[in-house]
Amino acid sequence: MNRLHDNQKAARVTSASVAEEEYGTVPHSFVFHRGLVGKNVDQLVTDMRRVMEPYTARALKVRKKNVLKDFVTAAGPLGVTHFLIFTKTETNVNLRLARLPKGPTLFFHVTKYSLIKDVVSSLKRHRMHEQQFSHHPLLVLNNFGLDGMHIKLMATMFQNMFPSINVHTVNLNNIKRCVLLTYDPESKEIDFRHYSLKVVPVGMSRGVKKLMQEKLPNMNKLEDISDLLLQGVNLSESEAEQDGDHNITELPQVYSGRGNMRSQQSAVRLTEIGPRMTLQLVKITEGMGDGNVLYHSIRKFPTTVSEQ
Repeated sequence: MNRLHDNQKAARVTSASVAEEEYGTVPHSFVFHRGLVGKNVDQLVTDMRRVMEPYTARALKVRKKNVLKDFVTAAGPLGVTHFLIFTKTETNVNLRLARLPKGPTLFFHVTKYSLIKDVVSSLKRHRMHEQQFSHHPLLVLNNFGLDGMHIKLMATMFQNMFPSINVHTVNLNNIKRCVLLTYDPESKEIDFRHYSLKVVPVGMSRGVKKLMQEKLPNMNKLEDISDLLLQGVNLSESEAEQDGDHNITELPQVYSGRGNMRSQQSAVRLTEIGPRMTLQLVKITEGMGDGNVLYHSIRKFPTTVSEQ
């Protein structure tokens, strides 16, 4: 009995050690604002912290007297690798992405944005719960394979902000969210979208799907269960019937949710949960914003600039 207890204790210690080691090797972030930004941008900061969970300082306090050096000093012992810094001028909302400790730093204009509450309020049915934020989101980059040093730098920065995923060993049940970044070569804008992810079995009638849900449909007016299975009486049409080749896949492992079995076909459905941003790259500098300019959307030659 004592040996069993010792083995269980050793297993818990090993598991905790592995988790701590893994936690220390993944990217961590600070998301904060500098200067006066107003309540909407302040809420955008809070929303972006949700996106970056669990590897971010969700309750980070920012005081007026704090300078950038204070955040850099605090970041080292905590293993923070990236800063997301929001600022606001009379004409623009700006976002700075910085890689610690030596850069580079990317400067963006936030040309448009919507908060989580705005996105969720526009949906008939949203899927957002705390369990989704216990694991980092899956990152998807679209149109970042184009030529241009600045595009490659953006792609590298975005990729390094999130933990990498090994497709051979990943537990699919941990992937509950998705961040999609799409680059438009014509407008030179980047669309940022944040989705919740749900996997559902396909090839079933809507009646069977309803029976497999935890909350059963109202069958008081049905004479026989076959009415539900064959006719789908009183079923809501709000659940998307848009599944097709674009989102149906064969599961390599069992996925949480009734009917999602290994080697069976299931549909991957995305529901936007916000925030939403449209970004436009202004410049890239070495260091934490005070180094040589590597790229500028207007100027064509390198120069040295002071931190904005």
